[in-house]
Amino acid sequence: MTLRAIKWEDGKLEILDQILLPVISKYVAVKGVEDGWKVINKMQVRGAPAIAIVGCLSLAVEIQPEVFTDKKSLRQEIEGKLNYLVSARPTAVNMKIAAEDLITLSNQLSKDDSVSAADMKERFLKAIDAMLEKDIADNKAIGRHGAQAILNNGAGDSLVRVLTHCNTGSLATAGYGTALGVIRTLHADKKLEQVYCTETRPYNQGARLTAYELVHEKMPATLICDDMVAALMKSRTISAVIVGADRVAANGDTANKIGTYQIAVVANYHSVPFYVAAPFTSIDFTIPNGDRIIIEERPEREMTHINDQRVAAAGIQCWNPAFDVTPAALITGIVTEKGVYSPEELKGLNVSEKLQD
Repeated sequence: MTLRAIKWEDGKLEILDQILLPVISKYVAVKGVEDGWKVINKMQVRGAPAIAIVGCLSLAVEIQPEVFTDKKSLRQEIEGKLNYLVSARPTAVNMKIAAEDLITLSNQLSKDDSVSAADMKERFLKAIDAMLEKDIADNKAIGRHGAQAILNNGAGDSLVRVLTHCNTGSLATAGYGTALGVIRTLHADKKLEQVYCTETRPYNQGARLTAYELVHEKMPATLICDDMVAALMKSRTISAVIVGADRVAANGDTANKIGTYQIAVVANYHSVPFYVAAPFTSIDFTIPNGDRIIIEERPEREMTHINDQRVAAAGIQCWNPAFDVTPAALITGIVTEKGVYSPEELKGLNVSEKLQD
């Protein structure tokens, strides 16, 4: 049974507090937009797809019990609060795109004289509901496309060994996962010999969350420190690296959890295919390259403390970017629900194709 990071039932929203995992499994109620912003910003919920879904659902929780007689006030509330939610974690593009799409929908409904305020609210809430089902379907498609790409790229009928970084599974999405969804598909197809996951310092999403999911799913898995990747690739045959993405620029440059870039460099040196798995909404065609991606910086306490225990010398200065950008030249393929694209192929896609279902 796959883990549920998001519970959405009868207008009530709860999220699995990922700060407490793997020691404690506790769900936290999200009662509105302010709660939504806080759980995203504090990384109680994380992963670009999950951030977008929880952010939008937190708005649904807030407006569901309200009665609107004026479409203008409803539209203004939707726009203001969605823009506020985008500010919680600026690097992940999915929340931004979801906000833009929902604001566009609210504008269209507001201008339609045949739609009442009550109808506008109902249709808006249904659009948010649909995001959950679509995310799971998209993730399963990503899993199929990614597994096939890895098998086609030299693995053939052999069992594969793959490496992943950070957490990209059910805990980072509505369910199933992106990069971990690819690994899950390989395992289901009996093609997975071993998955290696990194600790993912400084916040240990790999050790705390990915390892937790892999054990839960009973996959053959091994945890390694972030600085063991080069030694692993030298000593053992790794079929592919598969990671997620918080934002992909138009040229294929990809922002993902800090440490991804150095893994891509090492993979390139050892001729190991390097794949990025993400929903199509993670591709930001408005940004030409990775230099334009805003990189979030996190509190230094995430580096200096573990479980409230200081592990770094007091007084030391810290630099704690949450993400880095992997150049397109190091990426073998970008796996989406629509298929696998090389960075060069990605350049040929236009915005109209991006918005098609």
